[in-house]
Amino acid sequence: MKRTALSIIFACCAMAMAAQNTVNVKFQGAKPTISDFVWALINAHDKEAEEDCADESFNGLAYAWKQHHKGRKLEEGKSLTIDTKNGYACYEYRSEYEQTVDLVRVELCYWNEADQKHKLLAYNVQCYRNGNPDHGQFDGLIFYRYNNATKKMTFVESPGFEVQFGTGDGGDVSYELPRTGKNIVKTSYWRNTGKKRQQTLVWDGSKFSLK
Repeated sequence: MKRTALSIIFACCAMAMAAQNTVNVKFQGAKPTISDFVWALINAHDKEAEEDCADESFNGLAYAWKQHHKGRKLEEGKSLTIDTKNGYACYEYRSEYEQTVDLVRVELCYWNEADQKHKLLAYNVQCYRNGNPDHGQFDGLIFYRYNNATKKMTFVESPGFEVQFGTGDGGDVSYELPRTGKNIVKTSYWRNTGKKRQQTLVWDGSKFSLK
């Protein structure tokens, strides 16, 4: 499948998941946590289930999240990390067949914006085969901006950079969200040569700049 088609499919699923682009965030206390943001997306997704496009990666995250909430263990090969202190969550599904290891990773994290009125939330899906990027149907990186006053978040374009699926010369592109620190790591991988190049998207309080 062409990368442009992948981009369109992922964008369609993102729009459905966003419940018409606006998501209410319910929470207790002074401010929302990463768990509150994830629950908000899951609830919005559930309400719009009849309009979504069967995003298996998000459905996997939602299932794992609900199982965790009920105190149940996940199946073999599945894991869920919730790091409230660092504002980070990650669902992973790993499968092995002969000498092939496939990994689906769904990450979420948020940043406090410099204006102190908004937070930026990232939702990232990346697939890997034997440790290297191997794009699946729902791979991609999208963003929401949360308004502290309205307690709502809205789908927004990636701030300061364009999300890529490929390099233009045969390479695949993947992204890793920060569990610690504030910057996103961008990895370009050329499977025909095995070459990798890593770059850093540096957060300045309102947008990212590629370094």
